[in-house]
Amino acid sequence: MTASTYAYIRVSTDKQDLDNQRHGVIAYAQKNNLEPLTFIDDTVTGKKNWRERDLGKLFEQAKAGDVLLVAEISRLARSTLQVLEILQEAARKEIVVHVAKSNMVMDGSLNSKITAVVLGLAAEIEREFISARTTEALAKRKAAGLPLGRPKGGVSAEKKLDKRKDEICDLLKKDVHKTSIARIVGCSPTTLYAWMENNGLSRFIKSDKPLKAKQSTKTVDKVVKKD
Repeated sequence: MTASTYAYIRVSTDKQDLDNQRHGVIAYAQKNNLEPLTFIDDTVTGKKNWRERDLGKLFEQAKAGDVLLVAEISRLARSTLQVLEILQEAARKEIVVHVAKSNMVMDGSLNSKITAVVLGLAAEIEREFISARTTEALAKRKAAGLPLGRPKGGVSAEKKLDKRKDEICDLLKKDVHKTSIARIVGCSPTTLYAWMENNGLSRFIKSDKPLKAKQSTKTVDKVVKKD
């Protein structure tokens, strides 16, 4: 089956930026024999989780050997963590990622693996910066006599996971490591474990070893019936 090339354009309100993106990916595709192109125009902010954008739908339909072409790496997402997650998903599905402006190709080669390691390090540094900023902000609020913690009436992280219950159960059935699941749904492993305990999924916490398909299906079915 012939591989497809998807040109992903995250649409900006600036028409000139949109034209520049299209010009960049078309020129790159012609130079690297990646035509014909199937354009995917996303009209939402890069801050929104990529799985909830058209980019997520693209990954659902793309197959091994297909190409994802973007003008710049920042077009994938505005967060280093999300960019790394997208590249990891592309590697898992054997989708080759091309970045026109930097002439970067993520195809499983040594260079692309080195790039992934560098991005992973950048993501870890970003997590530390976020943690440091949070600690400093809490210290300032405490010094000013302001209340700490979630505002009254706010939605807890565990409650937010309720909306993604089916997705989490599906990942558990596929024996995806809990740390990876936490990253996918955007919470800490501790929050995920607490949510699992409260939703009758403690069996999956005891071990990260693969469970028999029949056993894990029975566990998830039981949880769904309780709801």
